[in-house]
Amino acid sequence: MTHLADQIILLLAALLLTGVLSTKFSTRFGMPALVLFIAAGMVLSHFVYFNNASLTQLAGIFALVVILFEGGMQTSMKDIRPVMKPALSLATAGVLLTTAVTGVFARLVLGVPWAESFLFGAIVGSTDAAAVFSVLGGKNIDKRLTSTLEAESGSNDPMAVFLTVSLLEWIQHPGMAIWGLVLSFFWEMGMGLVLGIVIGKLGVYLINRINLNSTGLYPVLAIGFAVLAYGTAALLHSSGLLAVYVLGLVLGNSELMYHRTIMNFNHGFAWMMQIAMFILLGLLVFPQELAGIAWQGLLLSVILMVAARPAGVLLSLIFARFSFREKILISWAGLRGAVPIVLATYPLLAGLPQGRLFFNVVFFVVLTSAVIQGTTISPLASRLKLVSQEEPQPSLMELVALGRTGSEFNHIGIERNMPVAGMQIAQIGLPEDILFTAIIRNKSIVTPHGSTVIEPGDTVYVLSPKNKREEMKAIFRNGKGKAAEPEITPL
Repeated sequence: MTHLADQIILLLAALLLTGVLSTKFSTRFGMPALVLFIAAGMVLSHFVYFNNASLTQLAGIFALVVILFEGGMQTSMKDIRPVMKPALSLATAGVLLTTAVTGVFARLVLGVPWAESFLFGAIVGSTDAAAVFSVLGGKNIDKRLTSTLEAESGSNDPMAVFLTVSLLEWIQHPGMAIWGLVLSFFWEMGMGLVLGIVIGKLGVYLINRINLNSTGLYPVLAIGFAVLAYGTAALLHSSGLLAVYVLGLVLGNSELMYHRTIMNFNHGFAWMMQIAMFILLGLLVFPQELAGIAWQGLLLSVILMVAARPAGVLLSLIFARFSFREKILISWAGLRGAVPIVLATYPLLAGLPQGRLFFNVVFFVVLTSAVIQGTTISPLASRLKLVSQEEPQPSLMELVALGRTGSEFNHIGIERNMPVAGMQIAQIGLPEDILFTAIIRNKSIVTPHGSTVIEPGDTVYVLSPKNKREEMKAIFRNGKGKAAEPEITPL
């Protein structure tokens, strides 16, 4: 048993490393790396039997909490405020219309009753924040369009969840009153919004005032608030996903201590959750079951891409100030991802006869959306002449952290026997391309000037070219002539 566990751990390590390295390949071709994670899960299914929809749903919900929180934190209110109305229209009316059109075709293609066909439409009705962010990130598409798509993808999941759960309850209890569902919708969205704002403000207050022993605990604290928001909303029968996304917006657009530390942690953690979700999808899909429904899955995928999604976009944006070309791009950029996977587990756990069929068809929808739409969004934007002429300028910290520049940040602890200890910065004779950017002294930040004296116990932050690392280290030789060993710090 121990030997088998060791083999599984080794296989998971190989999949994780392959998945991370594959993001480089996927970025080059514009295809979400999530496709490769699905393939990895399908490979793993040959070695490990996994058929636990309940565990998949639990892991999926936690993954969505992390992904939506990260998406909310990286969304600028300044960017989405001008497109808030069309984004909300897409997230509500657009999802409803997409669900309706998909449901009609699902009835014809799958031959299931009307209620179940609309349930399938609801499962695949929303776009996926992780997929949209990963594909649009770094693309030079018009900012107004990317802001609309990102705001929509972050806020339309609650609508899809509401429709899925409501239709499932209606199937199980046909006598349910429609008015009760309408009231439930306003309660879920309204309370989710309020809880997201309140818990977000509380999170900002505590993160900025609490003094933790390690900076690494602040991202954990932030994730804790995201889980708290979801759990509280769920207990009050409101939208936990909306609460999490709004919480992310509040934290991300506030003056927050360790903001970049939290963002970097969330970004990596969200990738981990995406990898886990899509590997689980690959594990839950049995290839021998796919052959029999391949044509239905592919047909419904095409219908969703070229009919249902465009109908939802064009009708929900009928009064919005978008040109027809812009609406076409918005329609095509409606990528499907983790959300349909999670929602597809609901019919499975409810014991619906069509549960396994829906899950397998969702596999085709997610796969074709990522492969076809993900790889063609950028070329389509260029063809429609919707590519911005201004290249987005990354910040200094982003350039250094991502290794896109020839410079690096280092920080060096000053020892008493170093010649620079007790010297003014102007006396050190720094080369022109080596710069002292900050000094930490007694838990305070000192802005370095020429007259600033370097004292023992200081931590000096240095910006220097990578090819002059040894020259930079030589500045801090100690009294024995040994070069200092600075810690290279990506910020």
